[in-house]
Amino acid sequence: LTHTPDRGLGHQVATDSLVEMERAMARDGIVVNDRQLACAKIHSTEGQNYLSAMSAAANFAWVNRSAMTFLARQTFAKMFNAQPDDLDMHVVYDVSHNIAKVEQHVVDDQLRTLLVHRKGATRAFPPGHPLIPVDYQLTGQPVLIGGTMGTCSYVLSGTQKGMDETFGSTCHGAGRAQSRAKSRRQLSYTDVLENLDRKGISIRVASPKLVMEEAPESYKDVTEVVNTCHDAGISKKVVKLRPIAVVKG
Repeated sequence: LTHTPDRGLGHQVATDSLVEMERAMARDGIVVNDRQLACAKIHSTEGQNYLSAMSAAANFAWVNRSAMTFLARQTFAKMFNAQPDDLDMHVVYDVSHNIAKVEQHVVDDQLRTLLVHRKGATRAFPPGHPLIPVDYQLTGQPVLIGGTMGTCSYVLSGTQKGMDETFGSTCHGAGRAQSRAKSRRQLSYTDVLENLDRKGISIRVASPKLVMEEAPESYKDVTEVVNTCHDAGISKKVVKLRPIAVVKG
């Protein structure tokens, strides 16, 4: 399971767009109750600038995932003295989240074209939806839920109820329980590593601070989050994944 956020680039896009959109809101008389909900008309210069920058950040993340997938295949091929294809190391599914998508949804009994911006969420279309690849037409869209390096992750599938009630959306992860800075202050590097070792999980990190930032204690309980979505019917559980090795870069 590979997760490659655009992190710095995405944050910069959001910061730059926030300033532009606040000016556009004042010009166009748009009022929101939270600065984080700053917005602009889709076809305005500001709206198009944001969508272009967002697309560039998404492409950057996609290229990162492609590069990491290639390197993972090469590593396994070297270790097992085999070709990646012989090891059946193909991509099951690739998806972006925290992104805006132009989609059609039923609103007030009418089919409308909308720009659906999922933040802290991911697309979860039901079986039979025309935007789902042929391989998943009968099961619904695969939903990849990254947990933490010390707990578990999940694969879910989209449902019709989710399409009807949440514009075909569900959670995309557990969400942080505390900030990165707080995790670095409160957690011990060695304690986190020892906890993973007791669970039989190997880890390799580019920087020690990432160990604390990404520790299981830094996140909410992913199983509780997934169960909530499953019980609500907006997505359904398919597979639970247990980590045995983690690479943080």
